[in-house]
Amino acid sequence: MAYTYSCFVHVGKLREQVGCHRFSSSPFLPNSSPFLSRVCPHHHISALNYYCYDRGEDMAAGMDFSPPFTVLEGGCNKDSNNKITTNVSENQNAENLDTLKQSTNGKPPRHLRQSMDSIRLLNAADLVRKKEALDVGVGVVISNSPADEKSEFLPLFRSGSCAEGGPKQYMEDEHVCIDNLVDHLDATETAAAMANCPSPGAFYGVFDGHGGTDAASFVKNNILRFIVEDSHFPICVEKAIKSAFLKADYAFADDSALDISSGTTALTALIFGRTLIIANAGDCRAVLGRRGRAIEMSKDHKPNCTSERLRIEKLGGVIYDGYLNGQLSVARALGDWHMKGPKGSACPLSAEPELQETNLSEDDEFLIMGCDGLWDVMSSQGAVTIARKELMLHNDPERCSRELVREALRRNACDNLTVIVICFSPDPPPRIEILQSRVRRSISAEGLNLLKGVLDSNS
Repeated sequence: MAYTYSCFVHVGKLREQVGCHRFSSSPFLPNSSPFLSRVCPHHHISALNYYCYDRGEDMAAGMDFSPPFTVLEGGCNKDSNNKITTNVSENQNAENLDTLKQSTNGKPPRHLRQSMDSIRLLNAADLVRKKEALDVGVGVVISNSPADEKSEFLPLFRSGSCAEGGPKQYMEDEHVCIDNLVDHLDATETAAAMANCPSPGAFYGVFDGHGGTDAASFVKNNILRFIVEDSHFPICVEKAIKSAFLKADYAFADDSALDISSGTTALTALIFGRTLIIANAGDCRAVLGRRGRAIEMSKDHKPNCTSERLRIEKLGGVIYDGYLNGQLSVARALGDWHMKGPKGSACPLSAEPELQETNLSEDDEFLIMGCDGLWDVMSSQGAVTIARKELMLHNDPERCSRELVREALRRNACDNLTVIVICFSPDPPPRIEILQSRVRRSISAEGLNLLKGVLDSNS
C-alpha cells in the first residue's frame, strides 16, 4: 500500500504546504515512551521508582502529578489542599521527630517542622498508600499542618526575565513583569480600581506571537488595563480576567493600524496577597516550584488535546496533522482574525483563557513562566530542578531565567525563548535534607518529589 503525505514548512505555530511525497510502506510508528515501556501493571509505584532512578532530570516530562488546586470556571470559590509530609521509614517516625527537636544544626526543613500532636491516625485508604510507599523505602505521614489553616505567610515578590530570539530570524515574543502592582497603577488613571485590593500585588505575562508582532505587543500593553477596568474587578477577579482577554481580542480586531491576521498566545499571573491566579490561552506554561517539586499551573492548549479536540469539532473545526484547520498549532489564541467569525460568535479558535488558582504558602518558593520554546525541550520538573539549584547558588531570579534559556539553547531549542522567574521570598530556597534510612533505596530527591505527586493524585 502506498501513502501520500504533504510536505510542509513549519514556521513557529504556522505552516505552509510546499509539496508532497509518497511512501511505499506505512510511516507510522507506535506511540511509545520510556516511561510507558517500564510501567508495571501490578505495582506502579515500583515501576515509577525504577524510572526515576534511570531517567533523572527528565523523569516528569509530559506528566502532571500535581495535587488538587482550584480550576476556575468563572466563579470565585476557593479550596485548600492537604499537605503530605514524607519521612524515611514507618519505624522511625517518632524517633526522627524526637531527634529533630534536639538538633543543634539549625532548624530542620519546613516540611518536617511539626509536633507529634499534628500526626493523625491513618485511615484504611492511607494505609494502602503507606504500604506502597514503604515498598520503595519511604514512609508517609498525612497531617493537616496548622500553617495551612492559619498561615501568616505573606509573599515578597522578586522577578527576573530573559528573552532570546533563538535560531528564528525574528523575535515575536513579548513579556511584562510588575513586582509592585499598586505602585505601577498609582502612575496611571486606574489607581482607583486598586483601592479595595489586597496588598501586596504583582502581575506578570508571557505573550508568544506568531505571524508578526502586532498581536503580542498589543495584548502586552493593554491586558492589565482591561482587567482592572472591568466591572467585576476587584469583587470577582476571575470574571474580570476572562472578560479582559475577550475585550483585548475584540479591541485588537478594531485597530485598523495593526495586522489583525497576526496572533498571540497569552499567559498571565495575577497575585493579590497569597492568592495566585494563572490565566492561560495557548501553549505557554506556568509551573510552581514547591519545595523542589513541579506543580503545573496551566494546561497547554494543543489541538490534539482531548478536551480541545472535542470543542473544536463541535464548532465545525478540523484538526489536520496536529494543526487547527491545518494552519495553527494551538487551539486558543488572541488575534488571528482571518480564522475567526464575527465578534461574539463561537469559533474553533478561542480567545477565552482557562484559570487556575492557589493560595501560596511557605513551601511555594518560585514560579516559572515560559513560552513553548522552553517546554518543547525541557520538562516542568527539569526546569524546577535547574531553577532551584541556581537560586540556591546566587538567589538571583534574573540569572536563573537566563540559565534556563541557555540550557534550552544547549538542547537545540528551535523557537523564540522567553522565561520569567518569580520568587516569593527574599531568601534562597533551603537545602532539602533527607534523613538516612535503614531501608536501602535507589531514588533521588527529585524522584521522591515525583513520588509524592503520584500519591497526591491518587488520594
